[in-house]
Amino acid sequence: MFGKLTRLSLAALLAGTMATSAFAASDAKVVKIGWAPWSDAEFVTKLAAKLIQDNLDQKVELVQTDVAPLYQGVSRGDLDAMMMAWLPATHADYYKRVEGKVEDLGPLYEGAKLGWVVPAYVPESDIKSIEDLKKAEIHEKLKGQIQGIDPGAGLTRLSEEAVKKYGLNYKLQISSEAAMLTTVDRSTRSEGWFVATAWSPHWMFGKYKLRYLEDPEGALGAAEHVNALARKGFKEDNPKVASLLEKMNIPLADLEKAMFEAQETSYDKAVDKYIADNPDRIKEWLAE
Repeated sequence: MFGKLTRLSLAALLAGTMATSAFAASDAKVVKIGWAPWSDAEFVTKLAAKLIQDNLDQKVELVQTDVAPLYQGVSRGDLDAMMMAWLPATHADYYKRVEGKVEDLGPLYEGAKLGWVVPAYVPESDIKSIEDLKKAEIHEKLKGQIQGIDPGAGLTRLSEEAVKKYGLNYKLQISSEAAMLTTVDRSTRSEGWFVATAWSPHWMFGKYKLRYLEDPEGALGAAEHVNALARKGFKEDNPKVASLLEKMNIPLADLEKAMFEAQETSYDKAVDKYIADNPDRIKEWLAE
């Protein structure tokens, strides 16, 4: 009985393997790239997809999901790549679980960070550091408030800790990204003063002139890089696409400008504009 079951199981396994192999062969030219609905991730992912389809003659399937399933998908080989690994700190827990099971294709952009911003027209002589928020006249000017974002965001948690670490007598207004952007927009129109929680890259840096406050205590973390990750064996299976993803590197200011363009028009139009405006860079990325 055991032997019969083994033969049946083996036959089923071989049939399944043959079917899988046939599917893989027919699907070999499709590159599956996963992304989460963040503005920077959407732009770089759609930029890569456009370049792959138009220049490398391969189809691309974009798979939108949350961050955790992205890491799992790439580590299991369900996805070929993802282009939004925030390292070394923000995604440290996710990366630790898949380290050794994925290939790191290097940074797509550097200088990504979390922090607090003020408008550029606020003199640095008045506010340069988070420490300066303790000044009585600055506290009054800012009405003792820091405009925050969503309650569940990592930036919110770090900002709450920063208020305590610096001993600030300020109320962190926990609300939403939309509320933060409303504060930034209304205040800059009248050159009003504000301090808001923020992160880079974000399209608002392409629209407004803002600057980060220095964080001498390191309460909000250090600058990071955002990398592309691929499944094991992807470089060997698809060297041209892997080479493109390895060479892609966008200055942060250019990325934020493109993200703002996408907000004003669409991501497809912003991608087309970026390609048209940066022919030498694109040629370098595509060079064999």
